[in-house]
Amino acid sequence: MSNSKLPTITVADIRGWGPCYDPTEYVAEDWHGTALDVLRIDKCPAEDRLWVVLREKCISTKILFLFAIWCTRRTLVWLGNIDLLSVNFCDIAEKFVNGGATLEELNIVREAVKTVSWFVINSTLKKASEIARRASRTAAGLASQAASGASFCAPRDIAWEKEREAQAKHLIEMLEGVYEQA
Repeated sequence: MSNSKLPTITVADIRGWGPCYDPTEYVAEDWHGTALDVLRIDKCPAEDRLWVVLREKCISTKILFLFAIWCTRRTLVWLGNIDLLSVNFCDIAEKFVNGGATLEELNIVREAVKTVSWFVINSTLKKASEIARRASRTAAGLASQAASGASFCAPRDIAWEKEREAQAKHLIEMLEGVYEQA
């Protein structure tokens, strides 16, 4: 069932974004729905569902940023090397998105992460710092990068798909919580 507060997506929209498959492998030609509907297409791989919806045409900028922060936190856990600077960046970024921190505070922490990452030898920690630095890009780009980073840090094969499924499930929960309250 579509949620009327979310924008409608069509097969033509998906085709316009240049997928590497025909969307009618998973939905009818006349299909239309929302990001929630896409995320619930279980026969479509989670990675592809996320690829479709992680864009500002489908989900609000705020939700994309919050999802990116959630994925970044998961990346830090997967890395097993949770540095306080990256955690602080996530905390400040979350406060900023929710109106509780200033852009100046966010930029100070982002620059600190950027500076420290140049001196860190451990390549996995560099990966986490790189994901955090990308916060200056678009919300959709950041959400996609963070989701890929969290999946990349998971053990390969089955764990990759399980991480993507966990991301899709969490995004559904975020969207249901936000849009049911609206």
